[in-house]
Amino acid sequence: MAVLDEARPAPAAPSPRPVEVALLASVFVVAACGLVYELAAGALASYVLGDSVLQFSTVIGTYLFAMGVGSWLSRFFERQLPAHFLRIELLVALVGGAMPALLFIANAWLPGAFRGLLYGLVLVVGVLVGLEIPLVMRILKRNIALRDLVSQVLTFDYLGALAVSVAFPLVLVPQLGLVRTGLLFGLMNASVALWALWLFRHELRRLRPPPVASLARSACWPALSPAAT
Repeated sequence: MAVLDEARPAPAAPSPRPVEVALLASVFVVAACGLVYELAAGALASYVLGDSVLQFSTVIGTYLFAMGVGSWLSRFFERQLPAHFLRIELLVALVGGAMPALLFIANAWLPGAFRGLLYGLVLVVGVLVGLEIPLVMRILKRNIALRDLVSQVLTFDYLGALAVSVAFPLVLVPQLGLVRTGLLFGLMNASVALWALWLFRHELRRLRPPPVASLARSACWPALSPAAT
């Protein structure tokens, strides 16, 4: 019996579910978008303020610090993780995608506010990006073992960073410029949010509306009811 047990082939590893593949692909996009916002902020700071070594060092340091803060804050998100991930993606798309344009406008109209706005936006985007990966890992943890989960998520994260680090100076900035590059990757973040909305559509339908939405609906109901007419 022992010989038969040894000769029996090990069970094949389960194939990844479509949701898992989609979330890992979103990790690639999220990492690419985050690095684009970081590089765009550093490039703009070096253009406007000069001393590119100082500007890139301080922008990257601030961004990484903010990502650490976001990762720490992710511990307080306990329920409705797909809904939180969806909201964060939309915020990153809005703030990160508009960041280059906002900084150009600030430099033209409020030059004295450029530095404060620069680091404020970098902090906001860094915190939001730092929230994304821990939330994705906790969503995937439902079906993937921790060892495989960490290796897969970090692999796609670093691959996204590699792709952007090559494309940003060679293709994106020469062909699109900083403003259109920011807008393009903001749209990519928004597409990840729409993708997540479709992936978790059944789970999101079961969520209760936030208290503000419930209060607004209760306040508007008397005016919309047939009796009011």
